[in-house]
Amino acid sequence: MNILYDERLDGALPKVDKAALLAELRAALPDLDILHEAEDLRPYECDGLSAYRSAPMLVVLPERVEQVQTLLRLCHRMQVPVVARGAGTGLSGGALPLEQGVLLIMARFKRILEIDPAGRFARVQPGVRNLAISLAAAPHGLYYAPDPSSQIACSIGGNVAENAGGVHCLKYGLTVHNLLKVDIITIDGECLTLGSDALDSPGFDLLALFTGSEGLLGVVVEVTVKLLPKPQVAKVLMASFDDVEKAGRAVGDIIAEGIIPGGLEMMDNLSIRAAEDFIHAGYPVDAAAILLCELDGVESDVHEDCQRVDGVLRKAGATDVRLARDEDERARFWAGRKNAFPAVGRISPDYYCMDGTIPRRELPRVLNGIRELSDEYGLRVANVFHAGDGNMHPLILFDANLPGELERAEALGGKILELCVAVGGSITGEHGVGREKINQMCAQFNSDELTLFHAVKAAFDPQGLLNPGKNIPTLHRCAEFGAMHIHHGQLPFPDLERF
Repeated sequence: MNILYDERLDGALPKVDKAALLAELRAALPDLDILHEAEDLRPYECDGLSAYRSAPMLVVLPERVEQVQTLLRLCHRMQVPVVARGAGTGLSGGALPLEQGVLLIMARFKRILEIDPAGRFARVQPGVRNLAISLAAAPHGLYYAPDPSSQIACSIGGNVAENAGGVHCLKYGLTVHNLLKVDIITIDGECLTLGSDALDSPGFDLLALFTGSEGLLGVVVEVTVKLLPKPQVAKVLMASFDDVEKAGRAVGDIIAEGIIPGGLEMMDNLSIRAAEDFIHAGYPVDAAAILLCELDGVESDVHEDCQRVDGVLRKAGATDVRLARDEDERARFWAGRKNAFPAVGRISPDYYCMDGTIPRRELPRVLNGIRELSDEYGLRVANVFHAGDGNMHPLILFDANLPGELERAEALGGKILELCVAVGGSITGEHGVGREKINQMCAQFNSDELTLFHAVKAAFDPQGLLNPGKNIPTLHRCAEFGAMHIHHGQLPFPDLERF
């Protein structure tokens, strides 16, 4: 990938003597599983963003908090960088290892420690799968609300690191809105509890600060999440549109009616066809776009809201509106949406998944802009949106075997993110910055803001040993980013008038 990255950051870290580090680890932690041979390290060279690859120096697989604490103290003393990794489903290169660092795998911390139906919370270890929490809480009529598409595989520790969302985040919030507390270990081995068992805690909101910090501030060893009662009724409307921009405008119309759906998702024709061929969800393959609108709550309210939303959709130009007949059809509608990413993977040798967020009112203009950028770069784009909260996931289709296509896909992705910023949005909604979007951080934040981010990082990790080179660009990097745009006669923000 043609990533612009300040390599001097790696150079600022001391070279690590692998043999000495391995000997120290074995002496201090004789029962710790350590991988160090090249063939054993290869499976860990990337996360879900496979375009970036880097084999770690060592991989460690602890099972106890004490092992993590000892490991971090040792790495702090020897000034060895550490990258924490959960299930490895992240899509921004956040868990990309360092050749001169330790990759700390937290996947063996997979116990659900407590389900409290009365208090409506669960205490879990960071390696517990997202979906496993809801399955464990189901006998009590409860569930965990954030539901990223990878929920069958992604871990709660990774969800905290990336502030993951999902199709129901419009009504029920992101990970940060569904946490009570997080236990972490800092790079020098100190154990901290952020948040509390109560709904609020005194002092600065360090829990919110830590959520979404992408492993830069500490390593998660325990998470206490909120559980919600399952809604009495949930119904899904599927609306078909002959124009993508009409579907985009319909999203704002629904919210303007004072209705907050449990989920409000949008797919364009390319993603509709891919998902239907893969899942057979019953999608209309001739539609330019569909909206999936889920309404949940008590029976009377849901029935009334379904009628109101049906009217709004038809007034907005929907050519057809279908209410899922039963729970099986409702599940199929959502299965198509949640499997959109792997479905698109079946129609293209490679795809590059972007993650930007925009104000809902800007959906039509941004969709038009993506279409024009797609034509300009000669690459197809399948659009999948958490439309209700403006979180979009354009999937850029390309073939890495063709010279220049990978670089062109990355350039197109960068332009889409800069368009998001230009209309008042953000370069990420739930996938994080990692290594993938570090250049676009320079488009969204000024030097004073970036300096503040670095100060927060230094308060937790003065030596910069936790996940270095991710999330926050150096000011030097941003100066080069700006110079590159000027050299090419461009501004960091696209000319909005063209869209």
